[in-house]
Amino acid sequence: MARSAQRVKAGRGSGLALPPPAVLGLLYLVFIVIGAVLLWLPISHHGDIGLAEALFTSTSAVTVTGLVLMDTGAAFTAFGQVVIAVLIQFGGLGLMTFAVLVLSALGIPVGMPQRLILREDLNQTSISNLTVLVRVIIVVALFCEAVGAVLLAFVFVPEYGLNGIWQAIFHAISAFNNAGFALHPDSLSKWVGNPVVNLVIPALFIMGGIGFIVVGDIYQARRWRRLTLHSKLMLVGTALLILWGCLWFAALEWTNPATLGALPLGDKLWASWFQGVTPRTAGFNTIDTSGMHDSTAVMTMTLMLVGGGSTSTAGGIKVTTFAVLLLATVAFFRRQTTLHAFGRALGVEEVLKVMALTTISMLLVLSGIFAVAISHDGQFVDLAFEVTSAFGTVGMSMGATAELDGVGRALIMMVMFIGRVGPLALGFFLATRSVPRVKYPPGQVYLG
Repeated sequence: MARSAQRVKAGRGSGLALPPPAVLGLLYLVFIVIGAVLLWLPISHHGDIGLAEALFTSTSAVTVTGLVLMDTGAAFTAFGQVVIAVLIQFGGLGLMTFAVLVLSALGIPVGMPQRLILREDLNQTSISNLTVLVRVIIVVALFCEAVGAVLLAFVFVPEYGLNGIWQAIFHAISAFNNAGFALHPDSLSKWVGNPVVNLVIPALFIMGGIGFIVVGDIYQARRWRRLTLHSKLMLVGTALLILWGCLWFAALEWTNPATLGALPLGDKLWASWFQGVTPRTAGFNTIDTSGMHDSTAVMTMTLMLVGGGSTSTAGGIKVTTFAVLLLATVAFFRRQTTLHAFGRALGVEEVLKVMALTTISMLLVLSGIFAVAISHDGQFVDLAFEVTSAFGTVGMSMGATAELDGVGRALIMMVMFIGRVGPLALGFFLATRSVPRVKYPPGQVYLG
């Protein structure tokens, strides 16, 4: 039975009238509204947060983006910061992940409708072993965040006392979920040369960004030869993109007085490392992002579009998508009809899927840039950077988001929402096959 038939049958039998992607989108939307109401309460802020600002912050937290309109640490109370951390945790790991965890803890069986929605939330093509994957996700996330918080406490506690414990926990949650929220107005620029911050924070968002399937595969296989093709592509692609980003950021910004130019040699190297990794949808920064050259901004936008891995806390079109696109390009120039990587073959179907995902993503980003440019007459690179950051759920900013009017902010919120939920919904349609009833004679189209 085709997946679409299963979806319809499951929906009718349980009263679920909407397809799983639509239900998933509604869940995220409802959670955003609940978060906005909580952040709007007087107990959550210091009196200068309106409903519009609360809605924007909630959207940014649930979509694990990190774009903000004000200083999170100064504008929100301890309660408000806890709400933001919870929104980040739920949004990063997936709402259905926690729902299934609660159902399992209460002994309530997870039905087919819930499994279908969970499949979309985890970006999977099968409903088998989903509950096992949920347990892996929760265990890996909590373990990494706990270790990260303990290590960050050695930096924050000596400087902020007991409040440093909360800062360590908050930044660990934000980093692992690739959210980019920080409790300081200049993000982590104060610790541009601190080894602990420059190692722990990137380690957290790299672990969260490579994908839970890869982490589980590494734990089970423990040998390179036994890893799946997906894991090998993710690990190699991630390493190459990090190396590319670090080297190019250093080369482009080394003498820029607004970013690396004024720093000593050691801090320059740490900042180049951090800023080369953070566009992988993390969103933190240790230098003034608005001072980057336009060439660096374009390079960073490219990395933000690629993003992290499937079944991860990261956004973007995903590393494996980008890898398959490159493999398809190489195969085309070599006149090969199949793709080969690490002793495995990829068929035409995978190429069509990544082409569809990339095309739709590029159209959404270009449409978002066009719409924001209509409502706000600012620097084009700055506006394009904000929209790309919103779509990739990165959170890096060159300062344009805070200057947007109500229409511009609404567009950014829409792009953030689509960037988080859109790829999950698109994956549903890419995984659903439909057999054509009518076959047409072949035709020819001249390309190039």
